[in-house]
Amino acid sequence: MADMAKPVAKSDYSDVDGFAVAVALSESGWKVTALKPSALDSLDDAELQLRELRATGAVFGLLDVDDEFFIIVRPSPSGARLLISDATASVDYDIAVDVLDALNIDVPDLDPDEIDDVDPWEEGDLAILADLGLPDAVMSVIVGDTDLYADEQIGMIAARLGCADQLSTVLDDLGH
Repeated sequence: MADMAKPVAKSDYSDVDGFAVAVALSESGWKVTALKPSALDSLDDAELQLRELRATGAVFGLLDVDDEFFIIVRPSPSGARLLISDATASVDYDIAVDVLDALNIDVPDLDPDEIDDVDPWEEGDLAILADLGLPDAVMSVIVGDTDLYADEQIGMIAARLGCADQLSTVLDDLGH
């Protein structure tokens, strides 16, 4: 019998560039850790990885998907709170579809060839980090600045929350 190649698990690779990090607030301050790349492929996977952290304080995930858009995932016992910076990304990205499905929002009926002519819009909870010091009005300004790449928007979020240095260290380790 010929040798069969071992199948590659989906979690072993990702067709999506970017990064996924967990941000946790504890008594000693902010801690930022990298999530597995599979968090960029599946909202369920991202939520599972965040729940496995078992943090005592607030925890949320920041996902930069191809520098095209970002997702904030904040697990809670009643279901994750979510924010996606660009709902039009659901035309091209499964994880964006996952987010819209979780929010009970229909995927926009957009022609993929005309997607560049459509202004992006956010969906979800702009107040997702308000209790941590990032009011929804400020989040709206960050998300609304479509001249910025997703990693730059995430950097602004981290700076506003006071965890930019921790994020920078993790991103340097990841090669971003």
